[in-house]
Amino acid sequence: MVTLKELSQKEELLAGGHRLCAGCGAPVAIRQILLAAEDPVVLANATGCVEVATSIYPYTSWRVPWFHSAFENAAATIAGVESMYRSLKKQGKIPADKKIKFIAFGGDGGTYDIGLQSLSGALERGHTFLYVCYNNEAYMNTGIQRSSSTPLGASTTTSPAGQVIPGKMQHRKDLTAIVAAHNIPYVAQSVPSHWRDLTTKTRKALAVEGPSFINVLAPCHRGWRTAVDSAIELARLAVETCFWPLYEVENGVYRLNYKPKDKRPLVEYLKPQGRFAHLFRPENQAILEELQKAADHQWEKLLALCGEDQKNLDSQSHQC
Repeated sequence: MVTLKELSQKEELLAGGHRLCAGCGAPVAIRQILLAAEDPVVLANATGCVEVATSIYPYTSWRVPWFHSAFENAAATIAGVESMYRSLKKQGKIPADKKIKFIAFGGDGGTYDIGLQSLSGALERGHTFLYVCYNNEAYMNTGIQRSSSTPLGASTTTSPAGQVIPGKMQHRKDLTAIVAAHNIPYVAQSVPSHWRDLTTKTRKALAVEGPSFINVLAPCHRGWRTAVDSAIELARLAVETCFWPLYEVENGVYRLNYKPKDKRPLVEYLKPQGRFAHLFRPENQAILEELQKAADHQWEKLLALCGEDQKNLDSQSHQC
């Protein structure tokens, strides 16, 4: 089991002083992931908040080899680096016992949307790498435009709540399920508030031969219109309301990692977020109900996939 004592003794591979917003959920998740890595790592980073804010010339926040890729090709970049590594090993230019792990980071824009083709191709080809999506549910870096991970009803600059539309008109895409359908060795969802869950899943992902993927919900106070210090609490609420369940898929087998003892209503997660403020007007009550209905449906579907017995699971649940 990963312990805080162990992690606290490791070097931070993402240096402080980067330009990401105070309170951003993404660097918290990335720091945990890099601390969990037990071997040297090489990183690729799609264009996005993290890339822009950690690599302002002539400075870098990365203490490891790091490649900046375009929005659409971070997965192809890390796949190419991993292929070079395997080739150099065969040529004897890298010692056979030298272990290096490969990780790509991308936001939801560079993963759910623009980079999906590149990601799908790298997964299908079977390269050994971990792809991490830090999912803040919109194109935050370029002005808070909606993406396919943006939830129904959220107000963004391209789905503004007003007289014409009440926020985004479509439900979010289930990318974790899409990746799982590629039949790769390891797929998971996590959040930075549950550090042991995230670090344990990182180690599992880096240990497999072949592709792995972790979808991490990373609250963005700027785009979600929340308090600067709210990221960790919002991540917890996303889990407790079952809007963002913690689960993993190992070699096609679904496993639920946490089930709330008392599932909280979704409005507790939505109400602190300014992007959903308009939904609490009487004329938009139906959208709130639709969001709760959709979350309940997805939760029941996940329980079935995991083979969980709702009546008996409470006694078996564990805190991550």
